[in-house]
Amino acid sequence: MRSRLRRLLTLSATLAFTAFTSVSHAETVQIAVAANFTAPAKALAEILAKTTGHEAKLSFGATGAFYTQIKNGAPFDILLAADDERPAKLEEEGGIVPGSRFTYAIGQLVLWSAKPGFVDDQGAVLKGGQFNKIAIANPKLAPYGAAAIEAMEKLGLTAALQPKLVTGESIGQTYNFISTGNAELGFVALAQVLDGGKLKNGSMWVVPAKYHAPIVQDAVILKRAAGNPAAKAWMDLMRSPRTKDFIRSYGYEVK
Repeated sequence: MRSRLRRLLTLSATLAFTAFTSVSHAETVQIAVAANFTAPAKALAEILAKTTGHEAKLSFGATGAFYTQIKNGAPFDILLAADDERPAKLEEEGGIVPGSRFTYAIGQLVLWSAKPGFVDDQGAVLKGGQFNKIAIANPKLAPYGAAAIEAMEKLGLTAALQPKLVTGESIGQTYNFISTGNAELGFVALAQVLDGGKLKNGSMWVVPAKYHAPIVQDAVILKRAAGNPAAKAWMDLMRSPRTKDFIRSYGYEVK
């Protein structure tokens, strides 16, 4: 990740000059980030600080939980969701800055194990059933969890796998279940298991897109941040072509 970050910093030199000459003082933006996007968001927060002086304070969790928190008055300025449903609902409810919603990534679901060679490249391990626990994110809160349920149904394995399921509150907690060995395998985001475009450790199967609905991830500026220059600067950074290439390097599709 560090090499990618250095490249993006180098490519952002022009942006840095423009930003520092146009921003009179630094502001803070509070961002609710879907857990699958943890690594890219942390890197982009560094970019924002270095190129604009603004500070991004990041909170990571499940999109459904963030939606509920926002509706209950949580002081977030931006939502980076793992779906397009909750941002659309916030837009319909008048809770965002008009015109701020856009798709920043399309996620990919993977079946992953921390054990090398445990997951084959066709996902046949699911049918073999030689494991005690398989982890998924809460499908009511986490879109990647909902996609995992769809994939199991498509494969006709829902009934067989149900007794072995362990459920994380977010895709981040689900990853931790697998990485610590509390579950031998599970469904997570491709971005969580890649580093520099390569599998960090273990073994995986990239679940074919036809097995679940597209994981379209939208971002919005919430209404309370309408005049926050740090919120605008973050979204400008997210929309830049260089950042889109950076996000792709984590295994996302980007329009």
